[in-house]
Amino acid sequence: MQLQAQFLRMCGGHVVSLSLLLAAIWAILATLVAFLPMRFQYPPGLVLLIAGPCLLVYVGVQHGLLVALLGLLGFASMFRNPLMFFWRMARGEKPEVPR
Repeated sequence: MQLQAQFLRMCGGHVVSLSLLLAAIWAILATLVAFLPMRFQYPPGLVLLIAGPCLLVYVGVQHGLLVALLGLLGFASMFRNPLMFFWRMARGEKPEVPR
């Protein structure tokens, strides 16, 4: 406990919130999944795609709308191709599935 208090004094007493820590871990995992071959990206990518909006709501509750919107921009940037695919499917088009 004393070591933790000393570390907090060295860092100026600032602690990262759980929502921002989870968002950073999510971003790192999404980056790692992007390195996988396309056929192995689907299961973990789908989990990240579902978890992203839930995590953004959590970030928004803890830090406000502006931070959540910045997170949404990052989410949309990282998942632009899957989001465009689902958008086209919702409009009734038949988009090409990448291999």
